Amino acid sequence: MTSVDELFKKPSGVGSSKRKFEPLQDPNELYKSAKLDPNADVRSKGKEAMVEDEIDEDGEAGPELPPDMDTEDIPDDEEGRFFGGGMEQKTAQAMQYIDQQEEDEAAPEKFDTAWVRRFALNFEKKISKNAELRAKFENDPQKFMASEADLDTEIKGLSILSEHPDLYKEFAKLGCVGSLISLLSHENADIAIDVIQIIGELTDEDVEAEQGQWDSLVNSMMDADLIELLTSNLTRLDEAVDTDRAGVYYILSVLENLCSQTSVAEKIGQDASILQWILNRIQKKESPVSQNKQYSAEVLAILLQSSSKNRERFIELDGVDIILQILSQYRKRDPEKDSDEEEYVENLFDALICLVDEPAGKDKFIVAEGIELALIMLKEGKFSKSRALRTLDHAFGGAAGGPACEQLVEAVGLKTVFGMFMKKQEGQNIEHLLGIFASLLRLLPGASAARIRTLAKFMEKDYEKIEKLVKLRREYAARVAPVEQAIEKERKSYSPEDQEIMAGEWLSRRFDVGLFSLQTIDVVLAWLIAEDDGAKKKVVSLLADRDEDLSLIRGTLQEQLQGLGDEEPGQKDTKDMLSTLLQFV
Repeated sequence: MTSVDELFKKPSGVGSSKRKFEPLQDPNELYKSAKLDPNADVRSKGKEAMVEDEIDEDGEAGPELPPDMDTEDIPDDEEGRFFGGGMEQKTAQAMQYIDQQEEDEAAPEKFDTAWVRRFALNFEKKISKNAELRAKFENDPQKFMASEADLDTEIKGLSILSEHPDLYKEFAKLGCVGSLISLLSHENADIAIDVIQIIGELTDEDVEAEQGQWDSLVNSMMDADLIELLTSNLTRLDEAVDTDRAGVYYILSVLENLCSQTSVAEKIGQDASILQWILNRIQKKESPVSQNKQYSAEVLAILLQSSSKNRERFIELDGVDIILQILSQYRKRDPEKDSDEEEYVENLFDALICLVDEPAGKDKFIVAEGIELALIMLKEGKFSKSRALRTLDHAFGGAAGGPACEQLVEAVGLKTVFGMFMKKQEGQNIEHLLGIFASLLRLLPGASAARIRTLAKFMEKDYEKIEKLVKLRREYAARVAPVEQAIEKERKSYSPEDQEIMAGEWLSRRFDVGLFSLQTIDVVLAWLIAEDDGAKKKVVSLLADRDEDLSLIRGTLQEQLQGLGDEEPGQKDTKDMLSTLLQFV
């Protein structure tokens, strides 16, 4: 007897519009199996075409005429009775008229409110009938298999709704959303998986839905306990089974779609079972790393980027320590290039960076020896080097970064960081190194051993680090200057009101070419000038080589000070710092 599960098995490989679930077969092997001939046609594995054999020497194709009939004996169609396939002209005209009438009658279905109501009625009937037959013939699947097939077809028919998001509100209003979500708890897991796919299609970012339309649909889904039911499916699906593995992938896709709204992402993150499942999934040992493991890490990074509350909840689950344990495998070893594993590691670094932005995350990072691991990666890693540097920059940032800065000095990390600075680095690495220097000078306690050791690094070898800073300053200034000149020309053609509107875009253009790094360098130089007279003389001397003076640094600091908003949280300390530094330049 055919089982119910077998009836609804689908071939894996049907993913969302954004990404595709990997098929079981290797697509490269499938590609290689279709070998091309020199004329770029696929070679047939069947018989060769018998074209040449059927063309006689005179170039005429087809079988020979009977010996008693020559072409001359064929009667001409003098009256034009036959044409095309030998049909009389009047008959052909009649057939054409009939075809035209049939085409006119087969008008395309109109998708409007009336259609949604009809669909809702049929949908509810299919659900009720299947539930009734399942309850009545629980031990005889043959009796309810047909109703299950009908329900499955009805669910898949909802796909068309993604092309008509203007009907989302009516769909939700009729209660269909709640009925659809309830099927996630259906006894047949394949029915639930089909529902998950449809939810993914309806909430996909490629659907051209207005915010209100999307909200009406998603809010109804959330009210119907969507997250709880998705979590229960994550628990019951067995990834060793092909269709179940695809189902897990579709659930992750739905979560990614929902995270496009911060409020929804927070609701997902506050469901501890979701975060716990993801935490367990990213730890599962696999070789090679599967698509679902990589996707789990990606969804985790998205959830943590979306909300501070999600980060705090994940920190409580000891997420910082677990991610560091996973990443420790890559302190010397690189993941395979352009693989799921490489993307998996990248996503874990993104998640870790989100966590160390939080004060609690910084504390956990220190306790779990994250700084020591990052320093090993800076010295011995390749793929992990730049990611570890970025992590340190974030761990030191903000008012709560002081203990992390002290731990870097305690772990003998100054030599590693300054050694990198003196070597040729790509732009992003330079930016993070400058951020680390600015944090060290801002957050290390005055007259502390850690601060003295940091200042000594800038002064050693005849102030070579300061020379490098001034050189970098000129490089960034050279990139920013042409853009500023272009902006000044544009500014003249705008009214004062329009200039205010354009201010944000102009600032963004300046940041794109290096303004942020230029500002950070000037903050570091201002700190060194304030701390050490010898450093001040060196900076003044280096600037004088090109007829420049400290007014350049002063102008940059003033611009930063003016750009700080009065109401922005955490800006008072930065304002006080910049105001103090201005007194020394």
